[in-house]
Amino acid sequence: MTPGRLIGSIALVLSVVLLGAALAVWKYTSIQAAAEVTMPEPAESVAAAIAATQPHQRSTTVIGTMMALRSVSLKNEIAGTVRQVNLAPGKIVEKDDLLVAMDVSVEQAELNAAEAQSKLAEAMLVRIKNMNDSLAASATELDKARAERDVALAQIAKAKAVIARRTILAPFRAKIGLSDVHVGQYLEEGTLLTTLQGVDESVHVDFYVPQRYAAGLKQGDRVEIIAQASETPIPATIVATDARVDPTTRNAAVRALIADASKAPSPGSSVRVRVFVGPQTDAVFVPASALRKGPAGDHVFVLVTDDKGVTRAKTRPVQSGDMMGDAVMIRKGLVAGERVAAAGSFKLRESAMVIVVPDVPGSGPATLPATVPTTLPTAEVR
Repeated sequence: MTPGRLIGSIALVLSVVLLGAALAVWKYTSIQAAAEVTMPEPAESVAAAIAATQPHQRSTTVIGTMMALRSVSLKNEIAGTVRQVNLAPGKIVEKDDLLVAMDVSVEQAELNAAEAQSKLAEAMLVRIKNMNDSLAASATELDKARAERDVALAQIAKAKAVIARRTILAPFRAKIGLSDVHVGQYLEEGTLLTTLQGVDESVHVDFYVPQRYAAGLKQGDRVEIIAQASETPIPATIVATDARVDPTTRNAAVRALIADASKAPSPGSSVRVRVFVGPQTDAVFVPASALRKGPAGDHVFVLVTDDKGVTRAKTRPVQSGDMMGDAVMIRKGLVAGERVAAAGSFKLRESAMVIVVPDVPGSGPATLPATVPTTLPTAEVR
């Protein structure tokens, strides 16, 4: 092949290569342009919430025990045989209702004898007094007759007292507990018959708090009672604190009063008691769905508008605090009035385009309540 033909071949190959490259660049550019026209930037739908300032008070949660205002363990004072029983478990009895009557046949016979002796002594006293008035009996005889009459009366009182101790009456309006006492059963002295829990309009809650909190508690302070079966707080008021701190546990006993006993669990039940400590302050809250967890710590997505009027998500590191229902307190990193992504925020990333919708189904409320409830459920003190 001559040099001229070689050069021509090389030039032809180069021309084909350059033409192919130009076609490839043109095709790629066309595809990119078409993609920009047909595939807009994806956007995520989220619900928005405004960070709001609400009153907040720190609290600590302890375990308490429900206590009836009046409660007794019913026992017999004297040994004997049961003749009558009215101890139906769960029954409400009124004050002075008969609960247990024991055999008093011997005591009743002694009472009858004492009453007969008393009548005889009273008659003898009248005779001796008349004889003394006519100087037929001495003063000594009169004093002896009066003493015999008094002894007879004392014997009557003694017999009645023994009968009363063998007859057990309800000391107050109460609810009867479980019992295993039956007619004909012989009871030793001090046998536990049943328990009586007073039926009153109010009920007590006893609990212990660390000494660092006990010093700040006073009569009239509010607490909240949370039963195991319900998360609805029951309001209560502190009525007394123990005069001393337990030297072993360094805790102080506190007693609170629930005014409406119908809302409280049964006496002896275990409950959680939320004790408020420290002054009430204002704090920034956002819905719990707005708070995200990550390797770098807690963060929220703040919704901002760029220079093109597009709403975008910006990552904002924050320090979270106590919970208040479905809201979480933000200690640092966010100020009141800023708009954050709430329900659906798990889909976001830095600078993602956002479409704000009223709510995302299944993700919970998008905004905080407009008003703050009187009772604020708070978390434990950290």
